[in-house]
Amino acid sequence: MRKLMFGLVYTALLAGANTAMAAGADILSLRDGDMKKLIVHETPEATSDAAFFLADDAGTATLADYRGKYLLVNFWATWCAPCRKEMPQLNTLQKEFGGDDFEVLTIATGRNSPQGIVKFFEEAGVDSLPRHQDPKQALASQMGVFGLPITVLIDPEGQEIARLRGDAKWDSDSAKAIIKALIESRSDS
Repeated sequence: MRKLMFGLVYTALLAGANTAMAAGADILSLRDGDMKKLIVHETPEATSDAAFFLADDAGTATLADYRGKYLLVNFWATWCAPCRKEMPQLNTLQKEFGGDDFEVLTIATGRNSPQGIVKFFEEAGVDSLPRHQDPKQALASQMGVFGLPITVLIDPEGQEIARLRGDAKWDSDSAKAIIKALIESRSDS
């Protein structure tokens, strides 16, 4: 009986781990280094429908406007030292993988002047990321973003599949392997 119970528990744990495979991509096994901080959800979670401001006064958008591709949404601020460190790495990730199946979406949350964001991007050498804003932290608050940076992986259906608190090396082999696996899982379906 004890062996049977152990077998059932083990099977249940394996099944739970399999639900953490985002759209068929086993990203759990690809986490190494900083990416070990990436918490992969057992089941996808709903995201907020709060609007944020697009760069250059181009209006507003919601995360739902980006459905159909994987999103890596980075909440950051100009005063955030770890954000300054990882923003060029996110830029590299966008340059390498950005397209129809994947996009890095950067959203400055809280008090960040548009001029300050432009200066931040120029100083950091960022030329491939959006300068979107969430000045009243409506989106960040609804997404449970407390502290910066916070990065959220969202699947093509608009559901949160993973989250990383704090900074990470987004141009690492592990981060690239995770994004590549997600993109390839879209191609396989």
